[in-house]
Amino acid sequence: MARGADELSTTSYALLGMLAIRSWTTYELAKHMDRSLGRLWPRARSNLFNEPKRLVARGLATATEELVGRRPRTVYTITPAGRRALRRWLGTPGEGPVMEFEQGLKVFFADQGSKQTALAAVRSIRAWAERRNAENVAVARSYLAGQGPFPERAAVLTLMGRFMVDFVDMVAAWADWAATVIEGWPDDLRLAEPEWSVWEETARRELREPADQGAAISRSG
Repeated sequence: MARGADELSTTSYALLGMLAIRSWTTYELAKHMDRSLGRLWPRARSNLFNEPKRLVARGLATATEELVGRRPRTVYTITPAGRRALRRWLGTPGEGPVMEFEQGLKVFFADQGSKQTALAAVRSIRAWAERRNAENVAVARSYLAGQGPFPERAAVLTLMGRFMVDFVDMVAAWADWAATVIEGWPDDLRLAEPEWSVWEETARRELREPADQGAAISRSG
């Protein structure tokens, strides 16, 4: 008897979503992690080889053994129960973004180190943004050339693609600003003067509901 969708994690649902698109081997899933699921839910990578088996045990996916030449492989396919569980999860609110940012932690504690290490952390963040931007450009060009792996999903991929592009641009712009600020600090970072204009600008912001902000963006666009 399958235990169904009780106590499934977000990682479970993320992999169910991938299985809803098509059947995969774990090797194939791993190949698509960096350009798709891994950007939004990197925890899925660490559970990639165990999570499909959990879905099978709950009756939400099936596992089929195949031979490719002499090499065996396991192909995972979503079941009707898995699709129902995925649809139920899609209808729930979910949690907002959670930052997991090791380079940012190094900036947060920069006053415990040196000016050089602070600048190195910010430059590392800038380099990350450049790499991500190159990946975003490559994905966009592949879809425009009709070579994207999932053209039938282009509409929804455009939504999160725009989010990732805007996010990377924001990180790059912040890193440029932060490097300029740190370069003006003394060698002893504990003696650095705050950028009070940042606090003042933030304090002057009008408090608005997220929906109002979205409407303002739509009007300005």
